[in-house]
Amino acid sequence: MRIAVVNNFFPPRVGGSAHMSASLAAQFVEAGHEVLAITAAYADAPAEEERDGYRVVRLPAVKMPQVGLSIDFDMSFASLRPGNWRRLWKLLDEFKPDAIHLHGQFFDLSWLAGIWARRHGVPTLLTIHTLLISDNKLYGGVFRLLDAVLVKPVLRYIRPRYVILDKLGVDYCVERYGTSDANSEYFPIAVDTGHFAKPVTKDVRAEHEIGDAPLIVSLGHVIPLRNRLPLIEALPSILDKHPGVRVVVVGRVYHDAFLKRAAELGVSDALVVTGAVPKADVPAYFAAADIVTHDLNGGCGTASLEAMLSGTATIASVTEDNYPGIELRNGENVLLVRPDDSEAVARTVIELLDDPDRRALIAQRESEMVRSNFGLDVVAEEHLRTFEKLVSEADVLR
Repeated sequence: MRIAVVNNFFPPRVGGSAHMSASLAAQFVEAGHEVLAITAAYADAPAEEERDGYRVVRLPAVKMPQVGLSIDFDMSFASLRPGNWRRLWKLLDEFKPDAIHLHGQFFDLSWLAGIWARRHGVPTLLTIHTLLISDNKLYGGVFRLLDAVLVKPVLRYIRPRYVILDKLGVDYCVERYGTSDANSEYFPIAVDTGHFAKPVTKDVRAEHEIGDAPLIVSLGHVIPLRNRLPLIEALPSILDKHPGVRVVVVGRVYHDAFLKRAAELGVSDALVVTGAVPKADVPAYFAAADIVTHDLNGGCGTASLEAMLSGTATIASVTEDNYPGIELRNGENVLLVRPDDSEAVARTVIELLDDPDRRALIAQRESEMVRSNFGLDVVAEEHLRTFEKLVSEADVLR
């Protein structure tokens, strides 16, 4: 098959969506398929390159301005640059994909490629990575309006088959976009197990002068949906029992409420904020940690699953039925707390630091659970089976 992978976010940009789309593309090539990746320009990345056996084309893009709001995010839109509509459709005309894998329901490249696919009768999968939700009533209302006025009408026209990663995504897509079992697949996030089989070459503890102190790593961009506040609120209790604890926050800070709250609580000295780090350094941060946690506002994303895979005890905030078909058992093969529950975070962290043997056992079980259910090879095979089915059905209709 010829598969076009389309995502505004793509390496060298860091983030779960970018890495997942690139990793799946490489896996499709390894399985014998031809892949073209189309994305938006980013920093000094080349306009075109070959990587992992497939071609990557980056279209010129307009970066969204940062206006100082807590929902600011580093996004670029290719459709605003003159000629990109024609460039994108020409790329697809020339590549002649049998199927298209779209990433992100509100990205303009997904819309443009989806429109092309609908007009040419090419089946599409659309992976829903980010949900347009916010605890802030104003932002939440704006997001609902955008979903209703912009996103849903486009998706109704494109008619993709949805790939939904977890229960929260299922509930969201049913409510906002009217999805159902008839037009959806429930595949988990894909985790690149090979990336964490490589030797660690960076000494995180030495670099940040942490020494042998108990270390909590919180990895992922700081945005309102992952604001780190439950961890900060838990820190006074944690420090009371384990005074030497350090917390390393890894990722670009788009929402700094956690820093202000840390100052109010007098726990700023326990924090190290690194900013974004290269993907290659991520395993070193997990290897240095005693505990990893950043998904505390409701979720268990790529970074949390990678941390589990790496063999580090990892806390997240989803329910045991979060992944359809995957059995999570709290306290056995996963560590779960209720969303935004700082007391539960404090209690869980203290218990783990008090009992290193139990911490190690749970970490081992988390790693085995992720490898068996979220491994890149496992998830990619599910995608390819779906592509083959969709292509076969499209051929019958032609």
